[in-house]
Amino acid sequence: MPRIRFTENLQRHVACPPGEVAGGTVREVLEAYFAEGNRSTARGYVLDDQGALRKHMAIFVNGAPVMDRRLLADAVPEDGTVDVIQALSGG
Repeated sequence: MPRIRFTENLQRHVACPPGEVAGGTVREVLEAYFAEGNRSTARGYVLDDQGALRKHMAIFVNGAPVMDRRLLADAVPEDGTVDVIQALSGG
């Protein structure tokens, strides 16, 4: 099963411990993760009201950034790792 991890910085704002969930796409992995326990706050922090990745968030699959921020249809291998981080900006 794919592994999903959240940065420590993100974990300070919402409860989102690492886990292993079933799924073949980023969307499926995220939805399976958010369906476990009481993780609706984490879902609202990562995804907007349309289910797209929020602008201040970034997701990587095995170290590569996801290309589809709206549908989250990027493939996740069975032994893959999904990393969810806060995107940084500024100058």
